[in-house]
Amino acid sequence: MTTNILEMQGITKTFPGVKALQNVSLGVKRGHVHAICGENGAGKSTLMKVLSGVYPAGSFDGQIVFEDAKVDFKNINDSEAAGVVIIHQELALSPYLSIAENIFLGNEQQTRGWIDWNKTNLEASKLLARVGLKDNPITKITDIGVGKQQLVEIAKALSKRVKLLILDEPTAALNDEDSAHLLELIKQLQSQGITSIIISHKLNEIKAIADAVTIIRDGRAIETLDMHADEISEERIIKGMVGRELESRYPDHTPMIGEELLRVEHWNVFHPIDTTRQIVKDASISVRAGEIVGIAGLMGAGRTELAMSLFGKSYGVKISGKVFKRGVEIDTGTVSKAIQHGIAYATEDRKRYGLNLIDDITRNVSGSALSKLAGLFGFVDDHKEATVAGKYLKSLNIKAPSVDSITGKLSGGNQQKVVLSKWMYADPDVLILDEPTRGIDVGAKYEIYTIIHRLADEGKGVIMISSELPELLGMCDRIYTLAEGRITADVPRSQATAEILMQHMTKERERSTSDNV
Repeated sequence: MTTNILEMQGITKTFPGVKALQNVSLGVKRGHVHAICGENGAGKSTLMKVLSGVYPAGSFDGQIVFEDAKVDFKNINDSEAAGVVIIHQELALSPYLSIAENIFLGNEQQTRGWIDWNKTNLEASKLLARVGLKDNPITKITDIGVGKQQLVEIAKALSKRVKLLILDEPTAALNDEDSAHLLELIKQLQSQGITSIIISHKLNEIKAIADAVTIIRDGRAIETLDMHADEISEERIIKGMVGRELESRYPDHTPMIGEELLRVEHWNVFHPIDTTRQIVKDASISVRAGEIVGIAGLMGAGRTELAMSLFGKSYGVKISGKVFKRGVEIDTGTVSKAIQHGIAYATEDRKRYGLNLIDDITRNVSGSALSKLAGLFGFVDDHKEATVAGKYLKSLNIKAPSVDSITGKLSGGNQQKVVLSKWMYADPDVLILDEPTRGIDVGAKYEIYTIIHRLADEGKGVIMISSELPELLGMCDRIYTLAEGRITADVPRSQATAEILMQHMTKERERSTSDNV
């Protein structure tokens, strides 16, 4: 028996107009945690889909050797039967079924042809205990958070007697606490003899957990680094990913800040279902022309709720407060009114709310400002529409064969550029960016940062929400901190540190704790 549980040899995968993988070889040692890094669109997920049978044998060139035997997986069932289980970034759980039902979906616990629910729930409880989840197995998926859902996916994998577990961006949507728990679980599984492949953009997590890392760039395997034998820094991994030294993660920028563009006073928002619960409490913020203003807060602080309620009251009820643009009070009561007043909001969930994934780049770019493309009788000028999309394809360096490419087929970084293109074409005065680099690699992040600077240099006001404090510190001219719905500080860039921001982000929590003593 060889030391490698997996050998992928000379894998080449082609789609119409693009060669996604070119002669990629990968070896994974038995019992290791093997990380795969690369920019968005590098081919990481494609390689794992080849391995797991999503792209069946015959649809690619090269061969796969698993546990010393050549395998030809025709589908997911084949790979799972062999012990190879993949957990995709978009979790494959049915929200209205129970935890137990999801774990054994397609693998039902039967007695004489009937589902044995007692056995189903009992076996599910055992699996949940292995992943450290204490919830009742009859709990519906819709009633648990995304961190727990990730654990259910792993429990589901364990039910299939997994030997090689593939996790695609497993912590992308998790908070720090859930991320730490998941990484610890992967280590526990390793101690039980389970090999893991983890795709992640979070280089600090890779350093903490991986035994080896393979870097993929432009569909080619560039190198594999031994994380124990070598002194591997995050900068060293980044160099392999982008093909050059990245001297700074944030572009140099000298702000040119002008007059006040937008001011929000005494803003209050209540939960849309539990209407007695106040989410945003007497918040007041402002942004000037050419200024990038950050909003920092812990999970549940109300950052997204504040942004969405400002953008056409698209979140919440019993909303009160005033919005001023250049000193004049405006009505942002609907999305169309907000857009008319020059306010745009790029959502944190681009796939669900920011893009039409089944339509092409052209239609997505034009969607927020179709009136600018209307001809004499109100019909959209198709040629002009394509020309506009082509302009942003080039200026924002969107990697796609053409503007006719389906948006859902693009990488995360390129999808985010389409979102930005859509709102840049609408030409707003104030752009609210909610987690603009979530799930995006360091190279694509740098490009997004450059675009944000360009918007500020054009005199637009940018409000940037991010869960990554280094990102806010590297990009923003001022940073508001939000804690349990309240603005707790307005910190200028010259005084901002991660420690100071965290103090203000926890201020409301500290006060409520002391009130209970």
